[in-house]
Amino acid sequence: MAATHEVLNQVPPLVGHDTAQDPALLEGLEREGAGWAIPEVRELGRLAGSEEAQEWGRLAERVPPRLQTHDRYGHRIDEVEYVPAYHELMKVAVGHGLHAAPWADDRPGAHVARAAKFLVWSVDAGHGCPISMTYAVVPALRANPGLSARFEPLLTNREYDPGLRDPATKRGLIAGMSMTEKQGGSDVRANTTTATPQRSAESDGAGADGEYELVGHKWFTSAPMSDMFLTLAQAPGGLSCFLVPRVLPGGEHNAMSLVRLKDKLGNRSNASSEVEYDGARGWLVGEEGRGVRTIVEMVNMTRLDCVIGTAAGMRTGLVQAAHHARHRRAFGKPLIEQPLMRNVLADLAVESEAATTAMVRLAGANDRAIRGDEGEAALRRIALAVTKYYVCKRGPMHAAEALECLGGNGYIEDSGMPRIYRELPLLSIWEGSGNVAALDALRALGREPHTLDAFFGEVEQAAGVDLRYDEALATLKKELTTFDDLELRARRIVEQMALVFQGAQLMRYAPSAVADAFVASRLDRDWGGALGTLPPGLDLGPIIERGLVDVP
Repeated sequence: MAATHEVLNQVPPLVGHDTAQDPALLEGLEREGAGWAIPEVRELGRLAGSEEAQEWGRLAERVPPRLQTHDRYGHRIDEVEYVPAYHELMKVAVGHGLHAAPWADDRPGAHVARAAKFLVWSVDAGHGCPISMTYAVVPALRANPGLSARFEPLLTNREYDPGLRDPATKRGLIAGMSMTEKQGGSDVRANTTTATPQRSAESDGAGADGEYELVGHKWFTSAPMSDMFLTLAQAPGGLSCFLVPRVLPGGEHNAMSLVRLKDKLGNRSNASSEVEYDGARGWLVGEEGRGVRTIVEMVNMTRLDCVIGTAAGMRTGLVQAAHHARHRRAFGKPLIEQPLMRNVLADLAVESEAATTAMVRLAGANDRAIRGDEGEAALRRIALAVTKYYVCKRGPMHAAEALECLGGNGYIEDSGMPRIYRELPLLSIWEGSGNVAALDALRALGREPHTLDAFFGEVEQAAGVDLRYDEALATLKKELTTFDDLELRARRIVEQMALVFQGAQLMRYAPSAVADAFVASRLDRDWGGALGTLPPGLDLGPIIERGLVDVP
């Protein structure tokens, strides 16, 4: 029989590369005071690009976690089982300090370094959820110095120690959030879970350690095998924040049960569950009635991780698309030499670099805000809100276009592109979907006007170089002086702010070819809106080169 199946013109696997081989990221690390971390970032990038780590990510997503409510004898256990690959991913992430480790690191730039490592360790998005929440819980927990002193050393320790046991007996802890309820979602003030103070002989109010009993139902609790959760519940003094452990001191399981795991579009390697509190014990974090204020710092951290995660997804999609175009031939020459494909790749690269450069600047502001810089804290407050809205909105569009660069091959699961496509919408929803994020930015402008001063102090540093940028800046200022229908225009205003912020970073720090393409297509509006519509006359070669990686 004659051979009819011959494999030709197929692209080799993208493995054995360094995911940290990203000029925008490495240049940003130097600029934001974390150049000392580059060796470890590159080490982690090489591991992330290895065949072994890529397989961990594939298996963790392909074989999702499974809820085991009872053991064989009928005892309630509420365990979530993960494949070994998931635990390998967690072990690497904790070992490299992607969780809460920066809070125990006094070096300037520690939080910037952590942001870079979070980006390059992009082999699986799901396990990044408990890693992100563990990072974010520390500043909120500090509202209760006693709890912070007790648990922070274990939250920051670089040992992954899975399993449900008394936290005091473990080498390291993972923390989560259990905030939203089915009737309210982002409107957490509508929560109905109750928290009743437990009286003791030493006190006529709450127990000496601020212990409460919680009763209620939580609609989304991600990573339910975490050791402890920050939870919002209605106390006698109003909505309050509590730390609720899975296992109580002494080893008894807390009175919380896992009802079911959510069947999600993406993020499938990470379990998300409904949880019942039936007299669960928790400790008050902060003051009664100030639960939202207590978790604000936590939200700042997780919103930053939404931007980092989106930038990571964009970079991964770009690298995959460029790798494919470099090796695939069509109509007589490599795809990467076809003019229209070059336009698409360059546009994907511009979007990716804008997201990464803005993210690194925000990570620097975060690092300095944590160390007491009030000006950087004001910039973080507003620039993070607008960037979280816009970058996370662009993520799914970027993923769809990168997938399409591979044609039908990109629509097949084995390509890895569908995983990216499924993940990115989550980051627009998590920590406030589009409307919530846009309204939060307006709230900051109204209640904290100094944040707008910090924003313009930042973006005006790029003024006077390009007339198109200056005109966009003037248009934004005019938009902000018109107060009619402000809420109706929230998305428009926030998008303009995000684009000006990204443009300012690129004009100051990116190669001229990248900055020129961004300004011409995003600020001058001489484009079609879809990716791949960069106007003529731009130098696309250097832009595309920044999206290519070396593969052995």
